[in-house]
Amino acid sequence: MSNNFIINILGWTGSILYLLAYALVSMKKTEGDSLLYQGINIVAGVLLVIYTLSLNAYATTGLNAVWVAIGLFTLGRKWLPRS
Repeated sequence: MSNNFIINILGWTGSILYLLAYALVSMKKTEGDSLLYQGINIVAGVLLVIYTLSLNAYATTGLNAVWVAIGLFTLGRKWLPRS
């Protein structure tokens, strides 16, 4: 199996996961700040960061990296104790 094939699988998987997360929130199957929604988005974002880096698509890499950061921030704000 070639590296290019694996990278493409990661890209498609990330895209499908983004769509799945959006569909779940749109159908009210989960909340926007839930572990399920944010977890799917974080995994999708990481996969797409890998994919877009391989394409040297830095604007899209930046977008996905920020998407992951927002997900991590949201989960951290929800579950980490506040002082």
